[in-house]
Amino acid sequence: MSPDADPRATPPLNPLLTEGGEYPFVTLERRKRELVPPGTQAINFSMGDPREETPEFIREALKRAVPAVSSYPAVAGQAALRAAFTGWFARRYGVRLDPETDVLPANGTKEAVFLMAFAVVGRHADPAVSGAPERRTVVIPSPAYPVYEPAARFAGAEPYRAPLRSEDAWRFVPERVPDEVWRRTALLWLNTPHNPTGAVLGRDALARVAALARRHGFWVAADEAYAEIYFGAAPPSMLTCGLENVVVLHTLSKRSAMTGYRSGFIAGDPRLIAALRKFRPNVGVATPDFVQSAAIAAWNDDAHAANQRARYAAKRELFLPYFARRGWRVEASEASFYLWLRVPGGDDVAFVERLLRIGVVALPGSYLGPAGAGFIRFALVPTLEECREAVARMEAAGAALGS
Repeated sequence: MSPDADPRATPPLNPLLTEGGEYPFVTLERRKRELVPPGTQAINFSMGDPREETPEFIREALKRAVPAVSSYPAVAGQAALRAAFTGWFARRYGVRLDPETDVLPANGTKEAVFLMAFAVVGRHADPAVSGAPERRTVVIPSPAYPVYEPAARFAGAEPYRAPLRSEDAWRFVPERVPDEVWRRTALLWLNTPHNPTGAVLGRDALARVAALARRHGFWVAADEAYAEIYFGAAPPSMLTCGLENVVVLHTLSKRSAMTGYRSGFIAGDPRLIAALRKFRPNVGVATPDFVQSAAIAAWNDDAHAANQRARYAAKRELFLPYFARRGWRVEASEASFYLWLRVPGGDDVAFVERLLRIGVVALPGSYLGPAGAGFIRFALVPTLEECREAVARMEAAGAALGS
């Protein structure tokens, strides 16, 4: 230590790391340890981490591709991977994307979510000189996936929560956001099918958002991670409204039970894709080439995604009648593997704690934003046998859970 150094001085840390609250799942994990009875195997419906096996043909593709000597993967990923994704996108949505300019692989959509605000928010021309408003706002319909807001804050942006409402069927209504907010907006996060509510935006609603973005000059990032988990009509993509001012995020985590593989895509407006491709080498590269080989196999096959949907449908058909018998109201929940449940008594945290005492883990809606208070999210990711056991435990608990 230098003789002139102050022994009491401490090195700095980003205040967002020292002053913020716990990540919601850290809080829930702590309460789980405190409340689940000793010797009881917890059944976890809180996290969107599928417990189904990754299809064997995908695992075999990965094994065959593991090299003797591993090299850094390219930022843009393999041409075959981009072609597999754009081929799937054309089959699924009828939208043709250029694999050279319109797509960029990501290490799962969580990485893409975190990087997006860094790519679009920064120091621009002085608004007093340019006459244009400074665009530092990121609009987040809430309740929401809990990474959108901290990612915006780390990038120096100003999050604006746009509350979703039960009376709107938990669908985002852009007209509820004042024009004054839109004029300073850099980025809107749109999530459809929606986490946590399972609500789906139709083609007309998506078109209204796209027109608004082009009129006011902001970006739309549509997180479509749950697009392949649906039980009626297939949800549309934001890119069916055109690529201008819009990107979408897709992942194999839910579609193909590949959460641990960390493989997804950003696709859309080539201007933003080019900017992200320029930014990306500063923070990382694509997933390893052998993981890309597994992803190529997954994007090229649609049958296994249909099988996954059937598994989630069976779980839904177990819980929906049970919740109805209890008088517990499920709202939205049109797609995704989430059920959005209005809790008896209105206190979502207290209800989750009652569930923890019987070894059933769900997520309080208030952990995902104030607009989620009074609701809980059930992620139908345990096996069907575990789901049956969870229903049996809740039946046995009876009135202790509320009605």
